[in-house]
Amino acid sequence: MFTPYEIIRKKRDGEALSKEEIEYFVKGYTSGGIPDYQVSSLLMSIFFTGMSDEELLHLTRAMMATGVIVDLSDIPGCKADKHSTGGVGDKISLILAPLAAACGLKVPMVSGRGLGHTGGTIDKLESIPGFRTKMSIEDYKKILKKVGLVMSAQSDDLVPADRKLYALRDVTATVESIPLITSSIMSKKLAEGIDTLVLDVKVGSGAFMKNIDDARALAQKMVQVGKLYGKKVAVYLTDMSQPLGREIGNWSEVVESIKVLRGESDVEDVIELTVVLAAEMIALCSGENISNASERVRNALKSGAGYEKFIEMVRAQGGDVSVVEDLSKYPKPKIVREIKASASGCVTSIDTFKIGVAAVKLGAGRLKVGDKVDPVVGITVLKKIGDKVSSGDVIAIVHANEENIVKPVTDEILSAYKFSDAKPGKQELVKERIA
Repeated sequence: MFTPYEIIRKKRDGEALSKEEIEYFVKGYTSGGIPDYQVSSLLMSIFFTGMSDEELLHLTRAMMATGVIVDLSDIPGCKADKHSTGGVGDKISLILAPLAAACGLKVPMVSGRGLGHTGGTIDKLESIPGFRTKMSIEDYKKILKKVGLVMSAQSDDLVPADRKLYALRDVTATVESIPLITSSIMSKKLAEGIDTLVLDVKVGSGAFMKNIDDARALAQKMVQVGKLYGKKVAVYLTDMSQPLGREIGNWSEVVESIKVLRGESDVEDVIELTVVLAAEMIALCSGENISNASERVRNALKSGAGYEKFIEMVRAQGGDVSVVEDLSKYPKPKIVREIKASASGCVTSIDTFKIGVAAVKLGAGRLKVGDKVDPVVGITVLKKIGDKVSSGDVIAIVHANEENIVKPVTDEILSAYKFSDAKPGKQELVKERIA
């Protein structure tokens, strides 16, 4: 017989937990028998003392065992998904999923909400009026079969342990933990019925992994877990030393994604990363070379097939298609404030973590469990690393609904920028591939 106290103490002291101890804690928390404060203590202990490979495998399995494993074998085609460890302005999934589906893949995507200073795909999608992210597994499969694409939140019966732990990690500063990130991502992905998985591990000031070694370690853990379950997994280490694209916020990132799919926006970093990751999904499924797969993705973007698939998905999941087609219909924020540079020179660095925190303070993310996000608030980033700036130039724009938060957020954004006379080297968006 175990007690939460004994398990917490054991992990606090750096000892390995047994399969039975891990299962006891995961089941107990999921059923409501172990309270938040004790789970928070265990999460913090894991954060500081880590987990062995064996513990990590037991944790992933225990989390999966709290719910159902989706069977998609009756749906023809290769089932492929992509997941990001989280970044600032990372709206890639919104563009990639419909493009991959337009290229013939089946894309069952179970996504999360905002976590810490990073945005969440589900929060972004729910900014579309009427868009339904919570659904039964039957509806999930029905939409996937009909559209070739479904983007949902975790259903009540899909890894419920992760849903509870995810929300608790968000508000207890225990997000940046390799075993906790790995078990969270892989338990969901292995349970959703996929054949292949492409992972985007962010590295840099706006990522949970601040350096390349930690990012590589996380990537290797996820590949290892995927291999044990017989799944084809590829991981890309990608740059998060500055926001992706220009928009940070929920509805504003949906708008930027729609404009990319329509061919109305040329945000190079967003398009480049989308093509790289979508092409890898196709290559893992079909066995064709990356060059041909990339060409297929670019053709789906250029022809508008990806946009049509996005519209089809929005309609199937109950969203208001008229707002997607006419973006001017959407409500506007009450306050729009320009942020001007206090110095001249080239932008040499951006503390992207600070930018993400500023967006959360505006209401684009959560400060505590249960907080509602404001879909219209956010930040537009006009100047990025390498751009020349003169004192007084507008470098960013704040979109807010509360006047009292504008000044502190503006100060935070300004402090995130560093300028120099020397132009910095080019930022490599894709740093490494691990498979």
